[in-house]
Amino acid sequence: MKARTVSASGLQLSSRTAVSSSICWQCLRNDLFSNQVQLQSRKYHPSRRRNVSPFGAAVSAAQTIFKGLPSAPPGVSVDPLRIVGKELKFLTKNIRQLLGSGHPTLDKVAKYYTRSEGKHMRPLLVLLMSQATALAPRRKHTDCKTSASIDESITSHSVLADTNPDTNPLAARSAEAKYDFEGDENILPSQRRLAEITELIHTASLLHDDVIDNAVTRRSSSSANLQFGNKMAVLAGDFLLGRASVALARLRDPEVTELLATVIANLVEGEFMQLKNTSQDESNPVFTDDTISYYLQKTYLKTASLISKSCRASALLGDGAPEVVEAAYSYGRNLGLAFQLVDDMLDYTVSGTELGKPAGADLELGLATAPLLFAWKTNPELGPLVGRKFNQEGDIQRAREIVHRSDGVEKTRALAQEYADRAVAAISQFPDSEAKAGLIEMCDKTMKRRK
Repeated sequence: MKARTVSASGLQLSSRTAVSSSICWQCLRNDLFSNQVQLQSRKYHPSRRRNVSPFGAAVSAAQTIFKGLPSAPPGVSVDPLRIVGKELKFLTKNIRQLLGSGHPTLDKVAKYYTRSEGKHMRPLLVLLMSQATALAPRRKHTDCKTSASIDESITSHSVLADTNPDTNPLAARSAEAKYDFEGDENILPSQRRLAEITELIHTASLLHDDVIDNAVTRRSSSSANLQFGNKMAVLAGDFLLGRASVALARLRDPEVTELLATVIANLVEGEFMQLKNTSQDESNPVFTDDTISYYLQKTYLKTASLISKSCRASALLGDGAPEVVEAAYSYGRNLGLAFQLVDDMLDYTVSGTELGKPAGADLELGLATAPLLFAWKTNPELGPLVGRKFNQEGDIQRAREIVHRSDGVEKTRALAQEYADRAVAAISQFPDSEAKAGLIEMCDKTMKRRK
């Protein structure tokens, strides 16, 4: 190909796009953005370099030079699963490889929830965010470091003493050996691995939650705690978190490691908050302005933290500029909150058959979620029921009746829609692409889902 010069608002950018295979395309792509108008003076992180001005004319310049992401036709919805279907096809296989154990029983329990497909919402969002931010502004890039393989250990194997029979260290010396398919060029191997890590953390939380909740089913099968017992289910969840932590460390990005490690702590903190319905955990509580705030904080920790921080980590691994990283985080945070609000609403509006789990399960567990909390504001008689966690005969039925005759469900839906709209607004400045349209579609699907 010939050298090409692009003018964008007076900015001259030159690119020799087919010189030799030794060209660092990341450097070249970043140079397009580092030459925009002026660098921002504010610092992003002590270890990060200054960044360019946000979302300027160089975005369109870069899109003309590089094979970017196709834009969705105006007014036509896209299928997010189709956009990253190739990557998702290999997700479960790669996760099972990460989970291999030399102990046959642990191997079986650890992989138990990977037998049936879950929603894979979290890895789907990571992959879409990776694509959507591929042509967004980057941090200024002045050097080109050769990255180690995402499967390459940092410490000697003899010291780690961690044998995984499903992984051949010699065959996994490079990211290409691990991902033996032609994936999307806008998704880095580290971002694919991040998608797998998010699913590992999520699945570990399911194993632990099912023990806490005494669940009997999960993904249309017997729950792991029912199948193998509480002790093995808890240990398998711990093993998943261990494997996720190792994979996370091998990404060799301290900030991404910090983000995802914090998620694990957030999940525990959120679970402790959920053990109480209010901050005071009184026997006869009264609705206050802090009641909804407490619920939303718990919801962020238990649900939105993993989504928001994995979206942020995806942008970081793609070398996104500070405003791109913040936008990715804001999108994930707001979508995560909307997702859980809808989930809480469905517990009151959808039958158990359609929902895939017993309707009213939250009340059975003693949980006061958004629809009931909004109803409580105008129905103080719910206070004693909340205080005793609906454990007396007739409490659950009475609570449901009060919620249904109040505006609790409608207020929950309105708040969820507000968060979904915020998520869409957060990525409004991303370059147009199918992936961006897919992220927007995920907000719409969240609001319309029935299970």
